[in-house]
Amino acid sequence: MTNDTRTTADKTAASLQRYRVMAWITGVFLLILCVEMIVKYVIQPGPDVLRWIEWIPYAHGWIYVLYLVTVVDLWGKVRWGFGRLAALVFAGVVPVLSFVVEAKVHREVTARLAGRPAAQTARQPGPSAR
Repeated sequence: MTNDTRTTADKTAASLQRYRVMAWITGVFLLILCVEMIVKYVIQPGPDVLRWIEWIPYAHGWIYVLYLVTVVDLWGKVRWGFGRLAALVFAGVVPVLSFVVEAKVHREVTARLAGRPAAQTARQPGPSAR
Protein backbone atom coordinates (compact mmCIF):
# COMPACT_ATOMS: atom_id res chain seq x y z
CA MET A 1 0.00 0.00 0.00
CA THR A 2 1.45 3.36 -0.98
CA ASN A 3 1.73 6.39 1.25
CA ASP A 4 -1.00 8.21 -0.70
CA THR A 5 -3.39 5.27 -0.36
CA ARG A 6 -2.69 5.00 3.37
CA THR A 7 -3.21 8.74 3.82
CA THR A 8 -6.50 8.61 1.92
CA ALA A 9 -7.68 5.65 4.01
CA ASP A 10 -6.68 7.44 7.22
CA LYS A 11 -8.54 10.59 6.16
CA THR A 12 -11.62 8.57 5.24
CA ALA A 13 -11.51 6.71 8.57
CA ALA A 14 -11.23 10.01 10.45
CA SER A 15 -14.08 11.46 8.41
CA LEU A 16 -16.19 8.38 9.19
CA GLN A 17 -15.50 8.76 12.91
CA ARG A 18 -16.54 12.43 12.88
CA TYR A 19 -19.70 11.51 10.96
CA ARG A 20 -20.57 8.75 13.42
CA VAL A 21 -20.23 11.06 16.43
CA MET A 22 -22.34 13.77 14.82
CA ALA A 23 -24.97 11.26 13.63
CA TRP A 24 -25.45 10.07 17.21
CA ILE A 25 -25.48 13.57 18.68
CA THR A 26 -27.92 14.75 16.00
CA GLY A 27 -30.16 11.72 16.57
CA VAL A 28 -30.24 12.24 20.33
CA PHE A 29 -30.98 15.95 19.99
CA LEU A 30 -33.70 15.23 17.45
CA LEU A 31 -35.38 12.92 19.98
CA ILE A 32 -34.98 15.62 22.65
CA LEU A 33 -36.54 18.10 20.22
CA CYS A 34 -39.51 15.76 19.73
CA VAL A 35 -40.01 15.58 23.50
CA GLU A 36 -39.73 19.38 23.70
CA MET A 37 -42.41 19.77 21.03
CA ILE A 38 -44.74 17.36 22.83
CA VAL A 39 -44.23 19.25 26.08
CA LYS A 40 -44.71 22.63 24.40
CA TYR A 41 -47.69 21.87 22.15
CA VAL A 42 -49.47 18.95 23.80
CA ILE A 43 -48.88 19.40 27.52
CA GLN A 44 -48.70 23.21 27.22
CA PRO A 45 -46.91 24.03 30.47
CA GLY A 46 -46.58 27.50 31.94
CA PRO A 47 -43.96 30.06 30.98
CA ASP A 48 -41.62 28.89 33.75
CA VAL A 49 -41.17 25.49 32.10
CA LEU A 50 -41.02 26.93 28.59
CA ARG A 51 -38.11 29.12 29.65
CA TRP A 52 -36.13 25.98 30.55
CA ILE A 53 -36.71 24.25 27.20
CA GLU A 54 -36.68 27.14 24.73
CA TRP A 55 -32.98 26.57 23.86
CA ILE A 56 -33.53 23.04 22.48
CA PRO A 57 -34.63 23.97 18.92
CA TYR A 58 -31.69 26.35 18.53
CA ALA A 59 -29.19 23.79 19.82
CA HIS A 60 -30.58 21.13 17.52
CA GLY A 61 -30.40 23.50 14.55
CA TRP A 62 -26.71 24.25 15.08
CA ILE A 63 -25.93 20.60 15.77
CA TYR A 64 -27.68 19.70 12.51
CA VAL A 65 -25.49 22.20 10.66
CA LEU A 66 -22.38 20.51 12.09
CA TYR A 67 -23.85 17.14 11.11
CA LEU A 68 -24.25 18.41 7.53
CA VAL A 69 -20.59 19.43 7.48
CA THR A 70 -19.54 15.90 8.49
CA VAL A 71 -21.95 14.40 5.94
CA VAL A 72 -20.49 16.44 3.09
CA ASP A 73 -16.95 15.65 4.28
CA LEU A 74 -17.58 11.89 4.34
CA TRP A 75 -19.56 12.01 1.08
CA GLY A 76 -16.66 13.72 -0.66
CA LYS A 77 -14.08 11.28 0.69
CA VAL A 78 -16.06 8.15 -0.20
CA ARG A 79 -17.25 9.61 -3.54
CA TRP A 80 -20.85 8.51 -3.31
CA GLY A 81 -23.57 9.79 -5.64
CA PHE A 82 -26.04 12.57 -4.94
CA GLY A 83 -28.72 10.07 -3.94
CA ARG A 84 -26.59 8.93 -1.02
CA LEU A 85 -25.94 12.55 -0.04
CA ALA A 86 -29.69 13.19 -0.01
CA ALA A 87 -30.27 10.08 2.12
CA LEU A 88 -27.65 11.18 4.65
CA VAL A 89 -29.08 14.69 4.83
CA PHE A 90 -32.62 13.30 5.23
CA ALA A 91 -31.43 10.92 7.99
CA GLY A 92 -30.69 13.92 10.19
CA VAL A 93 -34.29 15.15 10.22
CA VAL A 94 -36.26 11.93 10.77
CA PRO A 95 -36.27 10.68 14.37
CA VAL A 96 -34.29 7.45 14.84
CA LEU A 97 -33.27 7.29 11.16
CA SER A 98 -29.84 8.78 11.88
CA PHE A 99 -29.02 5.76 14.05
CA VAL A 100 -30.09 3.29 11.36
CA VAL A 101 -28.26 5.08 8.55
CA GLU A 102 -25.15 5.55 10.70
CA ALA A 103 -24.91 1.80 11.31
CA LYS A 104 -25.26 1.08 7.59
CA VAL A 105 -22.73 3.75 6.58
CA HIS A 106 -20.27 2.51 9.19
CA ARG A 107 -20.57 -1.05 7.93
CA GLU A 108 -20.13 -0.03 4.28
CA VAL A 109 -17.23 2.37 4.75
CA THR A 110 -15.40 0.04 7.13
CA ALA A 111 -15.72 -2.76 4.56
CA ARG A 112 -14.49 -0.47 1.81
CA LEU A 113 -11.48 0.58 3.90
CA ALA A 114 -10.70 -3.07 4.60
CA GLY A 115 -10.90 -3.85 0.89
CA ARG A 116 -13.98 -6.07 1.17
CA PRO A 117 -17.29 -5.65 -0.63
CA ALA A 118 -19.99 -4.30 1.70
CA ALA A 119 -22.13 -7.41 1.08
CA GLN A 120 -19.57 -9.55 2.93
CA THR A 121 -19.98 -7.50 6.10
CA ALA A 122 -23.76 -7.63 6.07
CA ARG A 123 -25.48 -10.21 8.21
CA GLN A 124 -25.87 -13.53 6.50
CA PRO A 125 -29.47 -14.80 6.27
CA GLY A 126 -30.43 -17.54 8.69
CA PRO A 127 -31.63 -21.01 7.70
CA SER A 128 -35.27 -19.88 7.60
CA ALA A 129 -34.49 -17.27 4.94
CA ARG A 130 -33.12 -19.82 2.48
